[in-house]
Amino acid sequence: MTQSLFRYSRVIEIVGDILKIQVSPPAGDQGPRIAFGDLALVEDPSGFKSLARAIKIERELVSLQVFSGTKGLSTRAAVRFFGHPMRATYSANVLGRVFRGDGQPFDSGPDLSEDPKIEIDGPSANPARRVLASKMVRTDVPMIDIFNSLAESQKVPIFSVAGEPYNALLARIGIQADADIVVFGGLGLIFDDYHFFLRRFEDAGVFARTLMFVNLASDPVVERLLVPDMALAVAERFAVDEGKRVLVLLTDMTAYADAMKEVGIAMESVPSNRGYMGDLYSQLARRYEKAADFKDGGSLTILTVTTMPGGDVTHPVPDNTGYITEGQFYLHDGMLDPFGSLSRLKQHLIGKVTREDHGQIMNTMIRFYSGARDAEQKQAMAFDLSEFDHRLIRFGRLFRERFMDIDVSLPLEKGLDLCWQTLAECFEREELMMRDNLIDKYLPSLDEQETDPATA
Repeated sequence: MTQSLFRYSRVIEIVGDILKIQVSPPAGDQGPRIAFGDLALVEDPSGFKSLARAIKIERELVSLQVFSGTKGLSTRAAVRFFGHPMRATYSANVLGRVFRGDGQPFDSGPDLSEDPKIEIDGPSANPARRVLASKMVRTDVPMIDIFNSLAESQKVPIFSVAGEPYNALLARIGIQADADIVVFGGLGLIFDDYHFFLRRFEDAGVFARTLMFVNLASDPVVERLLVPDMALAVAERFAVDEGKRVLVLLTDMTAYADAMKEVGIAMESVPSNRGYMGDLYSQLARRYEKAADFKDGGSLTILTVTTMPGGDVTHPVPDNTGYITEGQFYLHDGMLDPFGSLSRLKQHLIGKVTREDHGQIMNTMIRFYSGARDAEQKQAMAFDLSEFDHRLIRFGRLFRERFMDIDVSLPLEKGLDLCWQTLAECFEREELMMRDNLIDKYLPSLDEQETDPATA
């Protein structure tokens, strides 16, 4: 990394993690040209050193985000610009490694300073290189694979609230997903959560195909803004250059938006909605739109967690996210809700790359579960229940136990077979209202149920 010989030492102000410095003479005349996003080194006579990034340029004034925070930094500090934006290490050696938000290794692995670097602020791939989603990402999570199939190149958030096991679900998906490479980005994680993800990936034997970028809650908030860009830049190169099917997992994007708000306040930007900056939508969209299926390469699929403060879906972060992404998964009470969840690209997969009965069984199961919810409500209000209502209630209980619980793990085909078995246990053939040829082919008989060890 070549450092400029020009040092700028006229510090104007320090606010939060933002350092504003005057570059005189103006950049481009006698000194090096400074561009938005350029990387710099901040040094203080006390021994303080940190990387920083230019986030605002006003004539001779440059505002820098100091990665390590400004604690211990004085107005006697000096800044040297490197002449290039932030870079991330990209090579086969990054797999199985953990990096901090500033791109430096967070583990005790070999030094990677000589490995190739890529810029993290590059544009999204040319739309002409993209193709329509036509391949499925199997996760072995029944509520996703059966009822809201995830397509390669899709971008989907998991909407949840604090206290829900969304990190456990995200880890399971990363372990079980049918992907060549999993890139994980942790935003503002407590150490226990970081350790949980690390141990889960290692214990499952998938860490060799996994790459982690982690910003802990105790780390500078500025680094939180770099994690998604680093994760997506490296993931995109694996997809485009090496034809890999890459799954990017990010948690929690609300922490990312809060970091944006904190920096915006320090920059004295005018807030738009509930303190968030007016460019919240475009900043989120810039990251999510990296998802793509490349006709001459691999694919990049994005699955994130977005927590809703107070369970409010109209909060600016989930509200803006919903306009960008292709659906969402709702996680509450430890279950994925089939009524709040949606995958807008599942019609490209169901019945086309999956089994012929997938569409019919999906619709029938949801129809009966909706009826089970109504029957349970009547029961709670002490209304008389019919014999069919009692069977609906039994079906609802089995549906939650066998499919909605996030601890359930089933391959798609076994999940479809279990759907047929559950229907056979609760309803008569005439009540299914499905195509006869599918019923004849897939509905198990009573004799088969009695000998089926899964039923026993």
